[in-house]
Amino acid sequence: MEDKISTIKNWLGTGSINLFGLPMSGKDTQGIKLAKALNAKFLSSGMIIRAMEESNQKNYTGKGNLLPTSLFYEWVLPYFERKDLFNYPLVLSSIGRWHGEELQVMSVAAGANHEIKAVIVLNISEADVEKRFKEAKSLNDRGSRADDKSLEIFKTRLQEFRTKTIPVLKYYHDLNLLITVNGNQTREAVFNEIIDKLYAKALQSRV
Repeated sequence: MEDKISTIKNWLGTGSINLFGLPMSGKDTQGIKLAKALNAKFLSSGMIIRAMEESNQKNYTGKGNLLPTSLFYEWVLPYFERKDLFNYPLVLSSIGRWHGEELQVMSVAAGANHEIKAVIVLNISEADVEKRFKEAKSLNDRGSRADDKSLEIFKTRLQEFRTKTIPVLKYYHDLNLLITVNGNQTREAVFNEIIDKLYAKALQSRV
């Protein structure tokens, strides 16, 4: 594992890895763990947006809808150019979820020396993430997030992913950046598959 991580680090440099998946698929959990393993900085669009909504006393996403693109550009993209992130690789959680945003994300990331080198999608069915949502609600372990308030809102988030984010993944697939990982495993198994597939991609870059 250590040899694989070392190879990934050398290949990644100060580049970025962007993680996608349905709500409750484990993006932030895996992203945080991956960032720690790679000595990278972790950026979650959801965390940034919720903090900005609270700071500005706004609620754009509380009913399950994605943030308007103009605000995404204003609130999220400037993080790529932060000086405290300059010398680090980045692990991103769903940065650019609305089709069309990926073009600007790619451009800004590359301009800030954080070129996107891989995009990982955690593949899990809607039925399984809905089950995870219900279990999390019963345990009350999702906090007071407005976009997790009800199953109806959660289903809106699934619809947003279907209509707006799936085309983003196709774009990355066509660029040969997309890596699909089975998200319906134990957390450890998901992480190990992520490392294995990033390692394989790093080796391919040598050819």
